[in-house]
Amino acid sequence: MDESPQNLEQLLKHVDGLAEGQEQVSMRAVVDSIGRRSFGPLLLIMGVMLFSPLSGIPGMAIFAGIFVMLIALQMLCGRSNFWLPAFILDRAVPQARLRKAIGWVTPTARRIDRLIKPRLDFMLQRTSTFLIAGLCVAVAAALPLLELVPFSSSIVGLALAIMGLALVARDGLLVLIAVTLIVTAASLVLSKLL
Repeated sequence: MDESPQNLEQLLKHVDGLAEGQEQVSMRAVVDSIGRRSFGPLLLIMGVMLFSPLSGIPGMAIFAGIFVMLIALQMLCGRSNFWLPAFILDRAVPQARLRKAIGWVTPTARRIDRLIKPRLDFMLQRTSTFLIAGLCVAVAAALPLLELVPFSSSIVGLALAIMGLALVARDGLLVLIAVTLIVTAASLVLSKLL
């Protein structure tokens, strides 16, 4: 990708372009096309996958949890380039399902893109991004548990998408919204399990 996506719709169009003419779209193709320095877009993609109908694919929450955990741990370590194991990079989604999911979230993405802009910059300073990465590690660890409570993984998927979008658009307000959603999902899970 020549330049990093600046909003959600640009990212979705890019991933949709990868699906053209392919039976399956692998994570390797997505990662290679976005670049190995793009933590924000990859968190955004995983969040959208969890929030969309793709979350119905068996094992998607566990896969997403591992993926988010690896990204977040490498952010915590301060790496500028990240590494992912082959079993994650080789995981593929059927083109038809991917395009359906993209079509499903695109109208919402357009509306969201009208609202985002760089603001509350202190929320995205280096120290703050370590806190964001730590929160993502906690979320990733909890993802398999969230499958026990209906809609909680969708709420967390939305939070991860918003967190990734915050990193892409440099919008600190989105970080606050994502944290609120994560707290909401955590309280839902705790109320069901206790």
